[in-house]
Amino acid sequence: MAKPNRKLVQIITFFGTNSYVKGFLEGNIYKGKVKRFCVPGLNCYSCPGSLGSCPIGSLQAVIGSMNYYFSFYVLGIIGLFGSMMGRLVCGWLCPFGLIQELIYKVKSKKFRISGKNPLKYLKYMMLIIFVILMPMFVVNQLGIGAPAFCKYICPAGTLEAGIPLTILNPSLRGAIGFIFSWKVFLLIVTVIASILIYRPFCRFVCPLGAIYGLFNPISLYRLEVSENKCIGCNKCTRTCKLDIKTYKTPNSPECIRCGKCIEACPTHAIKSKFGFKDKDIVGGLNVEKDYK
Repeated sequence: MAKPNRKLVQIITFFGTNSYVKGFLEGNIYKGKVKRFCVPGLNCYSCPGSLGSCPIGSLQAVIGSMNYYFSFYVLGIIGLFGSMMGRLVCGWLCPFGLIQELIYKVKSKKFRISGKNPLKYLKYMMLIIFVILMPMFVVNQLGIGAPAFCKYICPAGTLEAGIPLTILNPSLRGAIGFIFSWKVFLLIVTVIASILIYRPFCRFVCPLGAIYGLFNPISLYRLEVSENKCIGCNKCTRTCKLDIKTYKTPNSPECIRCGKCIEACPTHAIKSKFGFKDKDIVGGLNVEKDYK
């Protein structure tokens, strides 16, 4: 059976979730019934072509409005994707992840960031502060909180929605203020960082990646390393652009499950599967130590 082409899946997902052509022609957004459902990856609700809602935007909206019955629905959708796939969503189904990978192809000097870099914890701070606490406690006179991450941080929203809508609607240009300029600045920083570093937004900023990462060790889709086949050559780590020691932590919260480590393993010790753990796996043993 042929392996699925990851790039093709990413492209299909990108255009499949942003196929509302009429929105680009008329300069507005789709508001039909399909918009009630969340797409798996980070994709701005206000993008003219978007057919679905962003999980992070939806989560902020329900926290800010305290509409609990709907919040359970949103949490259920995120939990479903997370428990099934973990950060496979990031590696295969996220439109903004694809955009970063395409930008990374620009020829320039590349920088490899250690998997131990503490900046990886920044995305959890983004999740707690901007997605949960600010919409919950920073409210207006009606007791409604703003979607802080979308409003102040998210470069995907600026690229997919803010800039296109501003170009398509002359009336919106007069409303441009400091927040829009600030977000354009953050987008420029993200683009430059994406040229130099592999998927920096996913690694250091994205709160959705933080959520899915928590599911990686327990999701039904998982990576397994055979204790009998692994020779501790560390080729999986050298191949991984996120600097993950796959032979030690095959289901690291940082892993986007792109599959490069599986392709690189000379003994075919790494495999992916849907289901629970097999007995014949490394399971955290220090294989590197045993093969020095």
